[in-house]
Amino acid sequence: MTRLAHDGLIDRSRTLSFAFDGKTFTGHPGDTLASALLANGVRLVGRSFKYHRPRGVVTAGSEEPNALVELRTGARREPNTRATTVELYDGLEAASQNRWPSLDHDVLSVNRLVSPFLGAGFYYKTFMWPAAFWEKVYEPVIRRAAGLGRAANAPDPDHYEKATAFCDVLVIGSGAAGLAAALAAARSGARVILADEDFRLGGRLLSERAVINGGSALDFVASAQAELSSLRNVRLIPRTTVFGAYDGSEYGAVERVSDHLPAPLPFQPRQRLWRIVAKRCVLAAGAFDRPIVFPGNDRPGVMSALALATYATRYGAGAGANAAVFSTNDHAVAAALDAADAGLKVDAVIDVRPALPEPLAARAKALGVRVITEGEVVATSGKCLKSVTVRTPRGSETLAVEALGVSGGATPNLNLTCHLGGKPVWREDIAAFVPGAVPPGMAVAGAAAGTFGLADILAEGTRLGASAASDAGFAASPAPAPQAEGAPTGFKAVFHVKGKGSKGGPAFVDQQNDVTAKDVALAHREGFRAVELLKRYTTLGMATDQGKTSNMAGLAVMAELTGKGIPATGTTVFRPPYTPVALGVLAGHHRGIDFKPARPTPTHAWAQAQGAVFVETGLWMRAAYFPKPGEKDWLESVNREVKATRESVGVIDVSTFGKIDLQGPDVGMLLDRVYINMFSTLAVGKARYGVMLREDGLVMDDGTTARLADDHYVMTTTTANAAKVYQHLEFCLQVLWPELDVCLASVSEQWAQIAVSGPRSREVLAKIVDGLDVSNAGLPFMGVAQGTVMGGVQARIFRLSFSGELGYEIAVPARHGPALMQALMAAGAPFGITPYGVEALGVLRIEKGHVSGSELTGQTSARDLGLGKMASTKKDYIGRVMAGRPAFTDPDRPSFVGFKPVDRTARLRAGAHFLKAGAAASTENDEGYMTSTAFSPTLGHYIGLGLLKRGPERMGEKVRAYDPLRGGDIEVEVCSPAFIDPQGEKQRV
Repeated sequence: MTRLAHDGLIDRSRTLSFAFDGKTFTGHPGDTLASALLANGVRLVGRSFKYHRPRGVVTAGSEEPNALVELRTGARREPNTRATTVELYDGLEAASQNRWPSLDHDVLSVNRLVSPFLGAGFYYKTFMWPAAFWEKVYEPVIRRAAGLGRAANAPDPDHYEKATAFCDVLVIGSGAAGLAAALAAARSGARVILADEDFRLGGRLLSERAVINGGSALDFVASAQAELSSLRNVRLIPRTTVFGAYDGSEYGAVERVSDHLPAPLPFQPRQRLWRIVAKRCVLAAGAFDRPIVFPGNDRPGVMSALALATYATRYGAGAGANAAVFSTNDHAVAAALDAADAGLKVDAVIDVRPALPEPLAARAKALGVRVITEGEVVATSGKCLKSVTVRTPRGSETLAVEALGVSGGATPNLNLTCHLGGKPVWREDIAAFVPGAVPPGMAVAGAAAGTFGLADILAEGTRLGASAASDAGFAASPAPAPQAEGAPTGFKAVFHVKGKGSKGGPAFVDQQNDVTAKDVALAHREGFRAVELLKRYTTLGMATDQGKTSNMAGLAVMAELTGKGIPATGTTVFRPPYTPVALGVLAGHHRGIDFKPARPTPTHAWAQAQGAVFVETGLWMRAAYFPKPGEKDWLESVNREVKATRESVGVIDVSTFGKIDLQGPDVGMLLDRVYINMFSTLAVGKARYGVMLREDGLVMDDGTTARLADDHYVMTTTTANAAKVYQHLEFCLQVLWPELDVCLASVSEQWAQIAVSGPRSREVLAKIVDGLDVSNAGLPFMGVAQGTVMGGVQARIFRLSFSGELGYEIAVPARHGPALMQALMAAGAPFGITPYGVEALGVLRIEKGHVSGSELTGQTSARDLGLGKMASTKKDYIGRVMAGRPAFTDPDRPSFVGFKPVDRTARLRAGAHFLKAGAAASTENDEGYMTSTAFSPTLGHYIGLGLLKRGPERMGEKVRAYDPLRGGDIEVEVCSPAFIDPQGEKQRV
C-alpha cells in the first residue's frame, strides 16, 4: 500500500470496493481509478500498442496515453477508458487490455525482441510483397492485432440525451482562471455556464499549496463555488468535457451524468450531449505537463511531475515508496515539494539548471529534499521503475526510486482554439505554442494562453470574464482580482536527453504507439520531415490522447534533426473531438426503433383499430394492408383490397405526400422555371401534373400542383422527396431568383388528405360534402373545389387518380383526419367501402402504369419515363439544357415500358435485367432492368414496369428477364405500361 497519511480530498470515512483484473482492492470516495490503483501499489496497468511494453499511469487527467482500461462488463463494457478520469464507485470492475494471457505475462511482449525490424514505416515496406500474402497472411494478422480494447457484444442497455443551452458567457475550465472569469461575468448578471471535465471544480488548485486572498487555494475554490452556485444566472456542469468549437459560436460538450455510478438511476441518462450556444467564451483549459524524451522514460513509475504531486496532495496516494523529480522549471520543483509536504518520500529533485530560485531551494532544504543541479536522467531500470541514472557535469550516479516525476515545462491546452482553423503561434520565452487566431467570441485565459504565474492568471481571468460579459451587453463593473502570492516561474527548454548506448532503454516520444526518438530520426532520413508526414509515417500523435503528451516532443526531436527550430517545423492540426466521444451520446435516442423519428398519419389510431399492418415509408408509418380473418397471407389481403377498389370503392390515407403552400404574385413564374411544363397558364380551380428536373437534367420529382387563387397554389410531392423539393424551391428563391415575390410554407403535417377511389367514389363523396357540386360537370377530372364537409369542416377536394379509377383526394385540417375517415367509411358502407394500404396502392399504380420511387431513382430523364412530350419548348426551366445532352437523347437509351410473363404463371421480380432471346448473360448484352413488379388480381398474373433499350419501339417483342441472384430467367413480352384502362376513360367519367 502507498496510501499517504495526508488526507487529501478523499473521504476516508467510507471505503469503496473495486476490482482490477479480477483482484479486489479498496479506495475511497473522491478517488479516481488511477489514484486508487496507485494507493494499492499497482503500478503496471497496461501494455503499449506495438511492442506490448509495460505501461503505467503517466498523468492525472484526460491527456493520459497509457492507463487505458476496459470498464464494466457485459453490455456496459467500455474499452479504452482513461483510468485517470474514472471516478471510483463501489463495485467498479475494470480490466487491463491489449495483453494475453495476463498483464504480468503478455506473450506479445516478445515483439520488443524484434523491435529493430518494426521501426517507423515498417508496415509500408513489409506488407507490399509478396502480393499473394495480403489476403491470406498480412490482413488476418493485422486485423487480429489492431485495436486496444474490446467493444461490448450486446446492445447498450443505457440511454443518452441531447440538450441545448444558451448563455451569454461560457467558461471552459474551473481552475484559477476559469473561476475568476466566471465570478467576474456572473456578478454582472450575465448568464454563465461553467463547464469542467473533472468531477470536482478547482482544476490545479486542488493539488497546489497556494495562498489566495490570504487563505488556502482550497478555501478560494470553495468560496467561489458557493457564490456561483447561489446565483440563478449561473449553471455549473462538472463531469463535462467541451470537445469542440463550431460555427455560430456553438460548442459541443459531453456531460457524464451517470458514469460515476454502477448503472444509471431510473429515467437518468448515462451521458448527455450538450449543444451550447454562447455569445462569448472564455477558454481556461490550463496546460499539460510536458514530458522529456530520455532513455527508459516509459517504465511504469515514470510520470509527469504534476501528476506525482496531484496523486499525493489531492488523493493521498503515493506513486511509489519513494520518488524523485526530473525538472526544467520552477512549477515542477514546487510540485515535488508539495508532494513531499503531503508525505511522499521525495529523495531528490534533479534539475537541468545551474541553481534553483532561493525560495524553492530553502523550502527543499527544510523538507529534506536533495537538489541535484545541472542534472539529467539518462537511464532507468526495472520492469516497473527501480532506479534512475543521473548524469551531471560532476559525474553519474544511480538513485533507487520507485517513482519519477518528469516535467519539461508546460504546453498550453489550445486545442479548442484551432477547431475553426486557427493556427497556434510560437512563444520563445516559454518554448511553447500559444493560441493565435481564435474562434469568434472566444478569449483565452491563464495557462492555456501561456500565462503561468498564479497572480497573473487570476488577474487575466477576472479581466477576460468581465470583458466577455460586457461584450455580451452587460455592465460589468471593474472588480479587483483575487490576490495571490508571487511564486518563481523560471524555465529552461529541454525536450530530449540523449543517453549513451542502449543501456537505459529506448527513448519514447509517443508511449501508447511506441514511437521512439529513433523512429523520428528514421523518418527524417527517409524524407518524411513535414509534420503531417511525420505523424502518418510514425503514427506519432495518433494515439487516443491525440498527441497531447507527445506532439511537442516529436516536433522538438525533428526540429533538432533539421536544424530549423520548432516554429519552422510547425504543428499538426487539432480537430474535434478534444477527447473521445461515445457514439451512443452522439446518437442520443436515435437507435433501434427511434433511429429516425416515426411520423404517424392522422388516421394512424383508426388504422390500428382496423388491424392494419404498418410499414416505414421514409419517416412515416403507413398502413401496408388490412388483413381479414381467414386470409392466409398478405397477398390475399392485398388482392382483396385491389379488387374492391376497382369494382366499388376504396379509401387510403395519403397525408404523407409532401404538401407545399406557395403564395405571391410570382408563383406561376417560379413554377414555370422549376417544372418542365407550364403552370402560369393553369386556371384557378384546376390541378396539373408536373415533372421537376435537377440541374443535370435528370428527374428530381413529380406530382400535382393545384391553383386555389390567382396568387395561391398548393404543390404535392412524393413522400420521399418532400424535404428535398422544399429545399430546392428555397434555394431557387433565395439564390437563383431572389427578385421573385413568393412565400413558401411546408404544410405536409397541417393537412390530413384521404383518397377515395373506385366507381362508387363519387356517391360516397356526395354524402359528406356540404352542398358542393361533385358531379362530373361540377368537378371535372383535375378539378379542385374548396368548401366544407361533415357539417362545417374546411376542406379542399382534388379530383385526382393514382389508381386509374374515378378518384378524389379530400384534404382537411389534420385534427379532423380521423373524423373524415370515419365519415367516409360510414358513407361508403352500403357500397362495401374497403380501406387499402400502400401495398395495394403499389399494385394499382403499376396496373395503371404510373411512375413512382422505383423509377424516380435520380438516374432517369423525363424522356426515359415517357414524359418527354410534357417538356415545354416555349420556356426555360431548370435542367432543360442538360436534359438535351446526346446521352439523354440517344435512341438506344432504356425507356419506360410494361412487361407480361409469356408463361402467365411465372413470377416477375424487380431488379431482373433484360436480355435478347439467346443472348449471353453479360454486361455488353444488358438492355435494361425491371423497376417494379406486382401480382395483378385484375389480370390474374404478374406484371412489371421497367426500362428497356428502345422500349416503346419493341411492343410485342419477347425478351428475357434474367435474375441470377435469385435464379430467375423468365421470358416476358414487352407491352404498354398502362395495363388497365390505357385511354384513361374510367377516371374521367
